[in-house]
Amino acid sequence: MTTIGGVDIAKDQVDVCLLLDDSQAQYETFPNSKGGLNKLHRWLKKQGAKTAPICLEATGIYGDLLAETLHQRGYTISVVNPARVKAYADSQLRRNKTDKLDAALIADFCRTQVPVAWTPPSPERKELRALLRHLDDLKQEYQRVKNRLEAQRISQAVIGLLKQQQRFIEEQMAQTEHLIRDHIDQFPDLKHQRDLLTTIPGLGDITACRLMAELGDVRRFDNVREIVAYVGLNPRQHQSGKKRATQGISRKGRASLRAALYMPALVAIRHNPVLNAFAARLQARALTAKQVIVAVMRKLLHLAYGILKSGQAFDPNYVQKLANAA
Repeated sequence: MTTIGGVDIAKDQVDVCLLLDDSQAQYETFPNSKGGLNKLHRWLKKQGAKTAPICLEATGIYGDLLAETLHQRGYTISVVNPARVKAYADSQLRRNKTDKLDAALIADFCRTQVPVAWTPPSPERKELRALLRHLDDLKQEYQRVKNRLEAQRISQAVIGLLKQQQRFIEEQMAQTEHLIRDHIDQFPDLKHQRDLLTTIPGLGDITACRLMAELGDVRRFDNVREIVAYVGLNPRQHQSGKKRATQGISRKGRASLRAALYMPALVAIRHNPVLNAFAARLQARALTAKQVIVAVMRKLLHLAYGILKSGQAFDPNYVQKLANAA
């Protein structure tokens, strides 16, 4: 009997659907906790689904524990972009939405689309990702305190407390960045990749580390188009009859990486000779400033992918060298 599972993940619970060969479906709900996932494992064994492929959406920290727990216990796990599941639901003309129905939809997606198996990140990349996400949380909290400080006009006592809080967060951010650099330096492979990426004018240490943490091993991508789509910087196409149009970018991917590439793109336009010339050509074609920035963000991904795949540092004269060699 072939059994396929779909899991809908929320902060506090996971809803599971098992599709059986005889077109029957089994449903169950478990707490999204270590104890709840142990109960899920026992239930799957009872249903004869110990070797079943299990599919879930990429939901960040809420799904990380589940994916890693089941992977460690021998299940074949697929972690898919939620946009793919939504598009699949639209193609099926699904109108109703509940946790139970979502789990069934994900299971059906797994049955018909056969997504690739997921491999967990290495411990050092998991630690790097955790440190970077903590740094993001600190930066958001710092901005909130800064906004409150700017808005405070009455109480000097409150202003003093907010300034203390601001200084504390600044210290925490500096400490976290120091921990990130120390962590990278402990692992030769990570250190080598960071050093390669930072040869690209526009990419600093933290952005390079973020690319390494969120993209993982770039060898899992067959080509650069897959990385661009993974980040959500691929153009969104619209076609109707003979009319074709490009309507911005898909935005179906890692929003955190798109945000992380914005400022480096602005720096690269000014200081990276290759991307400065690239941006100038786009501006000459009357592209808007936003379109140019997005194109440069995408080109930064191209450069990062090529450098990590080749193991060669950034060379602004590469194209000219090829022309001379020919």
